[in-house]
Amino acid sequence: MILSALAFSVMSLFVKAVGQKNIPVLEIVAARSVVSLIISYIALKRQGIAPLGQRKILLFARGLIGFLALNCVFYAITHLPLAQATVLQYLHPMFTAGLAVFFLKERPSSATLICIGLSFLGLLMVVQPEFLFSNSASADQQFAMSIAVMGAFGSASAYVLVRKLGRTEHPLVIVMYFPLVSLPISVLLLWEDFVMPEGITWLYLLAIGVTTQVGQVALTKAMQTETASRATSFAYLQVVFAMILGIIFYQEFPNLGTLIGAGLIIGGAYISATKQR
Repeated sequence: MILSALAFSVMSLFVKAVGQKNIPVLEIVAARSVVSLIISYIALKRQGIAPLGQRKILLFARGLIGFLALNCVFYAITHLPLAQATVLQYLHPMFTAGLAVFFLKERPSSATLICIGLSFLGLLMVVQPEFLFSNSASADQQFAMSIAVMGAFGSASAYVLVRKLGRTEHPLVIVMYFPLVSLPISVLLLWEDFVMPEGITWLYLLAIGVTTQVGQVALTKAMQTETASRATSFAYLQVVFAMILGIIFYQEFPNLGTLIGAGLIIGGAYISATKQR
């Protein structure tokens, strides 16, 4: 999960770079889907594993829910301040813990709950969202916030499905179903808004696909190994990695609140990793 968080942080770095080139969001989704689909298919064929897996309905559901959740997240990012969108998206470890109790019969340990609590508190320290202290949100903002919560719930649902599928399916099969579902839908919706990438943008799009693949495979393997609630609790480390990358590549130096928040997130991850059997 630490590797997954790092990979997704690097992916976000390239997404930001591509966004500055005026490439539409759906085009970025389509590009990363193409790369992930090719890598997964080649790897599965080399290992002699059936690419479509055994539980096709659940696999398709995982791909579709993941695609819908991703679009909810992107909608929230484009219609809300980044701080609000980030906080609402990171409700997903809490949703995952709750769904895992009902659908996987997995009860989170006290260390996992402490980790989620400390990490979410740390996230609030990092982004310091004004919407928590104000009731002045417009109707459009309230709608966007609802979409953001739906995105977090969709992400949690997808993670629970990954955990369930991990008992019978190869990690690459589970990973491949996301681009298998998202690519045709993205192309269909994007059709008239396509922008031809130029120069280094092609390399950025390739990097988005590769880092996504690393992050998804690592996430899937973690879900096969550990309970859903404990595995997703480590996702908050992505905030810390993003802060470090922001310093290195954009000279975005954190304030005191950000540093305290990062410390809380790291502390929560340490408790989750060491204080339980």
